[in-house]
Amino acid sequence: MNDGNKLKKITKDLWLILRFPLISIAAGFFIGAVLILIAGKNPLIAYIALFQGSFGGVDKIGETLFKMTPILMTGLSFSIAFRTGLFNIGGEGQFLAGAITAIIAGWYFQSLPHLLLVIIMFILAILAGAAWASIAGVLKAKMGIHEVITTIMLNYTALYLVNYIVRAVMNPQILLGTKAEAHTVSLPDAARLTKLKDVFEIFGRSSVHTGIFIAVGCAVFMYILLFRTTLGYELRSGGLSPDAAEYGGVKKSRNIIMAMGISGAVAGLAGAVNVMGITYYVAQSSTTPGYGFDGIAVGLVGGLHPIGIIASSFLFGILSNGARKMQLEGIPKEVIAIIQGVIIVFIASQYIIKIIYKKRKENEIKKEKIIPEKSKEEEVR
Repeated sequence: MNDGNKLKKITKDLWLILRFPLISIAAGFFIGAVLILIAGKNPLIAYIALFQGSFGGVDKIGETLFKMTPILMTGLSFSIAFRTGLFNIGGEGQFLAGAITAIIAGWYFQSLPHLLLVIIMFILAILAGAAWASIAGVLKAKMGIHEVITTIMLNYTALYLVNYIVRAVMNPQILLGTKAEAHTVSLPDAARLTKLKDVFEIFGRSSVHTGIFIAVGCAVFMYILLFRTTLGYELRSGGLSPDAAEYGGVKKSRNIIMAMGISGAVAGLAGAVNVMGITYYVAQSSTTPGYGFDGIAVGLVGGLHPIGIIASSFLFGILSNGARKMQLEGIPKEVIAIIQGVIIVFIASQYIIKIIYKKRKENEIKKEKIIPEKSKEEEVR
């Protein structure tokens, strides 16, 4: 195959992967423009404000990168489970498990040197997220309990467990003897990630930190794992056809537990990066933070591919960061939520169509098997 044909093949494959996400994004912005017109505003001015708010200076770009950091990682978390045939919507609980573990590790090992302390915090947060997700994996593999049910329940279990730790274990009143707070003790400086503005002044007041490099590195690692290793092949083959994969020597139960563990590990790391990079503590809350659910949208829009998820998380970062600038132009912030919603609905419809098509194919195959069997019976009679 010559270079021209190779280029055509690459372009065709790329278009097949990107066409539906691009159409979905275009539809989202089009419907958003219609709603802006209905509100009596100019869509062109609104979208210029949106992109100015996200790209109008290095500090704005930095803030967009900051917004995309946690959802990039939770998007990766969701996608690796989905590719294995699992619907992990427990990213919220796994994120919280990683976040609170990072706080505990950062406090009790704070005497260690910065680099060693950060590495230990990451490792423990990864293990916490993996362990929390593996509960659903074991229940699915050994008892057949659907992961959607267990991961939803584990989200709330994690929330209430974290609230207990905030109030009764890691509260400033208990550890420092000060007044009670609705959050844990703050991480010491040695346990915090570096803000890019502290290294490069051009980032101004941006909150972006070195966690963005960890998130992108995680995406590259997941790409290598899924598409360049035997384990990745086994995980993906289990998602495409569990029975065929098991016939080929891939253990179904091991695949499920492994996939959920890796998925939870990434979400746990996301929780650690978030508290170490920006909040420095975990607050008591009546709701989960939302990054896990945002990750589902990011994963679907990114085509469940690590590189595509980098692009989709950047898009969601643009929408989130630019919304404030749009509000200054008198555009309701709900328009952004509607654009995101339309994009997700269009993307979801793609998967619904695939599921319907797959079911029809399976039914046709079953009918083809049944008809010859009936004809044989008639011949015997």
